[in-house]
Amino acid sequence: MTAPDPRPLLTRALDQIGELVAGTAPDALERPTPCADWDVRTLLDHLVGVHRRIAHVGAGGHFADITSTPEVARGTHDAEIAAARVDIDRVWVHDEAVLDRVLTVPWGTMPGRLVGFGYVQELTVHAWDLAAATGRTEGLDDELALAVEETAHRVLPAEPRGGDIPFGPPVAVAADAAPHERLVAWLGRDPQGLLVR
Repeated sequence: MTAPDPRPLLTRALDQIGELVAGTAPDALERPTPCADWDVRTLLDHLVGVHRRIAHVGAGGHFADITSTPEVARGTHDAEIAAARVDIDRVWVHDEAVLDRVLTVPWGTMPGRLVGFGYVQELTVHAWDLAAATGRTEGLDDELALAVEETAHRVLPAEPRGGDIPFGPPVAVAADAAPHERLVAWLGRDPQGLLVR
């Protein structure tokens, strides 16, 4: 069975990140984030790197060619994300061949349709990280989190975690927790541990 086309979800995840990055206040850059040892500025640097990687990998490049956390000049994250988004759309949105192209990413070598969904997960989780650090979780796309949560449970078992698997053990949350909170808890983040309100 062929995996579904991840590009509609990828577009939504990219749009969500783009809005969050554009709306991040300059005085928030030193705030801590749910990502260990990363402040908001480092998370924004990483998001620029992820965007560049998505385009590069989709075109057939190796993920290691692009650093995951470049040093981005203060005040330019929004512009760098927007520039990389143009490349992502060219490679992913306008070229259907990317879906079956064999691509290499940190989590393996696989068809683009699987790689695309991996990036949907990464962007969706980092959207929560950025929103939690800057007090904007209320506006997150719940449907996107629900789509990612289902697959995250399937592809990432509760054990083992740590080491080569870059996620901590799942964190218990209430059954009626918000979709993003359930998702990040499954991936080892404490959704109540760092929320700026």
